[in-house]
Amino acid sequence: MARFVQIIEFQTARIEEIEALGRPSRTEGSTAPTFRRILATADRDRPGTYLTIVEFDSYDSAMENSNRPETSDFAARFAALCDGPPVFRNLDVMWEDTGDSTINP
Repeated sequence: MARFVQIIEFQTARIEEIEALGRPSRTEGSTAPTFRRILATADRDRPGTYLTIVEFDSYDSAMENSNRPETSDFAARFAALCDGPPVFRNLDVMWEDTGDSTINP
């Protein structure tokens, strides 16, 4: 199965609260999250705009993570801290270049 990436773009004036909200969600709950890694970024050209990049082993793994009660709770609290609705991009990884001359399909 191809790896899967979800990008969440959002605007907020409450980024510190969102950062604090995200930290415990990785370790709490009855099942372990299925993501491979999370990268939180701030848009230099648009202050108050942020993108979170979440990498999963597969689309199925992402859906398993989405179905966790902890994820649903986090999503509701996260949305309440945003200045508008977040935008979700769901991406299948076609290939990657890790910089070590290896290209992974």
